[in-house]
Amino acid sequence: MAVRRKKPIAQEAYDQLAEAYAALIDTKPHNAYYERPATLSLLPDVQGTRVLDAGCGPGAYAEWLVNHGAQVVAFDGNEIMVRLAKQRLGDRVQVLQANLEEPLVFLPDASMDIVLSPLAMDYVRDWEPTFKEFHRVLKRDGILVFSMEHPQTKFEIHREQGSYFEIKLVEYTWKGFGQPVTVPSYRRPFSEVINPLVRAGFNLEQLLEPLPTPEFKAALPEDYAERVYSPGFLCVKAIKM
Repeated sequence: MAVRRKKPIAQEAYDQLAEAYAALIDTKPHNAYYERPATLSLLPDVQGTRVLDAGCGPGAYAEWLVNHGAQVVAFDGNEIMVRLAKQRLGDRVQVLQANLEEPLVFLPDASMDIVLSPLAMDYVRDWEPTFKEFHRVLKRDGILVFSMEHPQTKFEIHREQGSYFEIKLVEYTWKGFGQPVTVPSYRRPFSEVINPLVRAGFNLEQLLEPLPTPEFKAALPEDYAERVYSPGFLCVKAIKM
């Protein structure tokens, strides 16, 4: 009997915006000049390491990793993103289509030094099973780094949609990718960021609420003025116990 796989949320949205997103990913200010440098700052020297890029999108992070000497396995839940990542990366990286909410059956236990998951966990409702899979595939003392929309800021944007303490499916309208696209993701309290991580067997090492860079200020001065007072992202580093 065939296993019925759960379709990740936001896939219809990413089907619509994937091509435009990939074209902009290297210069889009919120990514290139804000979230990405902050997330990368939490990584150790990746030369000679095996890294899982979990939620790789069009492959920008995987390209950085392989250019810095890592051996990379990357996956994404969206078929178009996987195709775009393969186009960008060629045969330098193994790129697969897989769902963060399902077991990573293509990876053996303790096979990775680092798991990197940039801006992907917002699309997962229940984090503990995903973190347990990351824990399983990491070697002892392996590193998990992930980024997300900041819980407090995300709550303020969607305050009318229920209590801060709920895990709640909310929607944004993304512009700048041709036609506006409605993108669903999950809002969660800070406790539901940290507690599932600890229960899965990780030690929290560092939290980073990054400030935008000077390059971000030059590109989007009005957004910069807001983000130096209210954080847009949260970046987390944890170690496998």
